[in-house]
Amino acid sequence: METKEGIKFNIEQERHKLHKMKQRYRDFNHPKVLGQSIVLDELINQYNRFLKENKPIA
Repeated sequence: METKEGIKFNIEQERHKLHKMKQRYRDFNHPKVLGQSIVLDELINQYNRFLKENKPIA
């Protein structure tokens, strides 16, 4: 199981890749940029699920 910090690290790595791809292809609609955006979206969703599932009991 991933840790909160591990997921955050992966998000930052993939965000950096997305930024580099945007610079390289100069278009958010390029298939590779869109694919990387999907990867990042999935990690953000994973992070949000992790937070929801590990919410402390009040």
